[in-house]
Amino acid sequence: MTVPRLLEKYRKTVVPAMQKDFGIKNIMEAPKIKKVVINAGIGRLLKDEKAIEKVAKDMTALSGQKIVFKKAKKSIAGFKTREGMNIGVAVTLRGKKMYDFLDRLIGIALPRAKDFRGIDVKNFDRDGNLNLGIKESSIFPEINYENMKDIFSLGITVAVDAEKREHGIGLLKMLGFPLRDKII
Repeated sequence: MTVPRLLEKYRKTVVPAMQKDFGIKNIMEAPKIKKVVINAGIGRLLKDEKAIEKVAKDMTALSGQKIVFKKAKKSIAGFKTREGMNIGVAVTLRGKKMYDFLDRLIGIALPRAKDFRGIDVKNFDRDGNLNLGIKESSIFPEINYENMKDIFSLGITVAVDAEKREHGIGLLKMLGFPLRDKII
């Protein structure tokens, strides 16, 4: 089994650099990525069953594992939803699949995004987790753009095991995430 390129970079260069920069004595105290959660809302596609199947198929191809349908907790007449209807899809990635997905996100998908100037540091919460919204799922190479009738947006959360917000930002910056420090 091969080690993902991003995991190897984390072990060989990022952990020693973080120990030096943040004064971490024990390797086990170094911040690490716990999981990546990918979400897509399908509420506007409720009437079209084939479009929902296409979104589910694309999310499965994107993540490399089976998706989970998220159901409505209560009925809302204004949105024409009933309790128990499928209104979203989600997948949680850990381990090798997580690092492979992040490698594709950093190296291929984000540079393909239209008008992309870097990830703003405002997207980090107080624990150092990154919350990223992607308007078009077509930036990923696994999704065939020609067959896309309905473009769906994604919400990506990179959960980090860090003690401070600065440690989470530093970890993702050292891993190669294209962060912008200044507001443009």
